[in-house]
Amino acid sequence: MKQERTTLEVIAPTVEEAIARGLNQLGLSRDRVSVEVLDPGSRGFLGIGSRQARVKLSVKTASEAQAEVTPTVPEAGAPPRAIGEDLTESGVPLGQWDEHKAVEVAQRVVGELLDHMKVHARLRVRIQPPQEENAQSVVWVEVQGDDLSILIGRRSETLNALQYISSLIVSREMGVWVPLVIDVQGYRARRERQLRILARRMAEQAVLTGRRQVLEPMPANERRIIHLELRDHPEVMTESIGEEPNRKVTIVPKRPARRS
Repeated sequence: MKQERTTLEVIAPTVEEAIARGLNQLGLSRDRVSVEVLDPGSRGFLGIGSRQARVKLSVKTASEAQAEVTPTVPEAGAPPRAIGEDLTESGVPLGQWDEHKAVEVAQRVVGELLDHMKVHARLRVRIQPPQEENAQSVVWVEVQGDDLSILIGRRSETLNALQYISSLIVSREMGVWVPLVIDVQGYRARRERQLRILARRMAEQAVLTGRRQVLEPMPANERRIIHLELRDHPEVMTESIGEEPNRKVTIVPKRPARRS
């Protein structure tokens, strides 16, 4: 009898982020899954015309994993690659990276991009340790200055586009994929707090009424905050419905409405 393979579809701003989120949900390393890019997405131009990426992760069977243990002989002059190392959609390999160098490169790259955009700002670049199990450290770029709302854009589209372009350039210069986050005057932290408060309030509404609560359309990174905030809630569950870019989180009560 043929064993059914475990698969997971993930949507995120980029292929790399979708893969990382899928691995985190499955609790597996990159070499334990095969990846199929269903839609590479499109970043548009600074968020205009952008489209989320969609990938499918399939957990490898024991025989498939064993078959890939035997290393191949690299071409003459080519740098050695670790077993299980893979390439991102952009051709940048996944692997370990030098944190000190990544900070320096990110500072320069983001600064040059802002100069081209005629935006005057101050940058503070640091390494943020992993926030969850099996996650990676992240290069965090904080942008400070006067009236930088132009960098955020509608539903964070401009900010996400700047972040994607910066990540791509930094990773190519480093020769390995480097997770990078750009924040503007604490916007992402404020938005996360707002979303967590919203999640709790709407969960209470779902419990009181016994009816599912449908939130406004959100990008994948914001939907994830809602899911994480309510994942251990004893009385509701969450799910995402719809198609990008209008995909929404729905909060579903597990029981009928409370009786007064």
